[in-house]
Amino acid sequence: MCRQLNFIAHASASQMIPLPSFWRAKLAEAPETGMGYQIVTIQLLDGREFKQVAIIGDCIGQIRGFKDIPFAVADIVNIELTHEKWDW
Repeated sequence: MCRQLNFIAHASASQMIPLPSFWRAKLAEAPETGMGYQIVTIQLLDGREFKQVAIIGDCIGQIRGFKDIPFAVADIVNIELTHEKWDW
């Protein structure tokens, strides 16, 4: 279930996208960047890469520089934990 963290101003639960179980399991084994979230880089099938993606719980919550999530979770080929924080 997607939940909002108060310090991430632009991520509302209705805009967050749940990750498939494969990616949830992979990230569950990795350390958190902060309380309840991880910062990752996401790579897509078409070669695009999105850095500084906030994964909140089991959901894509926000991508730095984007108002919305500009891809479908089915297009994700890799998620790399980076812990690259930014000023929300």
